[in-house]
Amino acid sequence: MLRDTAIDVLADGGAHALTHRAVDRAAAQPLGTTKNYFATRDALLLATTERVYERYLYDQEQLAALGAPSDRDGLVAVLAELIRRGTSTDRPRLMALLELHAEAQRRPSLGRLLAKQTEIDYRMYDRLQRAAGLPGSAARSRVLARTMQSTLLSLLTHPDDALAAQGLDDIDAFVRGVVDAVYPA
Repeated sequence: MLRDTAIDVLADGGAHALTHRAVDRAAAQPLGTTKNYFATRDALLLATTERVYERYLYDQEQLAALGAPSDRDGLVAVLAELIRRGTSTDRPRLMALLELHAEAQRRPSLGRLLAKQTEIDYRMYDRLQRAAGLPGSAARSRVLARTMQSTLLSLLTHPDDALAAQGLDDIDAFVRGVVDAVYPA
């Protein structure tokens, strides 16, 4: 529970707001509770990163349970759904993830765990492309993964008028354009 609360604190207030006391308050726990479990701020950051990673793995399991796309249109639908989830139900996890990426610059142990998540993303995108009958490759998976990650970053941080100017006001059309660019007809 404390690690999930830490994700919410991180997502809402940024890395500077992630303190033991803030997590205690947000979790409605006596002051000192979080410090009993995570003695230092680094330990709290690492535990939060680990929980973000666990929730990511759970999301991967949920995606696999939905089934693989059987064609190009199915791939577009799955990718658009991933983006929609990222900007709705997964928003706190992704906002926390953005903060953790910035913290990883100063804390290599966080960076290693975040890099593992990126590798899983690459494999997931490769698996989705191949299931859709497209000739997946490591290079295409990386391009698709990085494009989707960048898209989420923009959707989470840019104002609506900028999103419209970037073509992100119609997620389905945007994703179709990305798939068409990676796999020209």
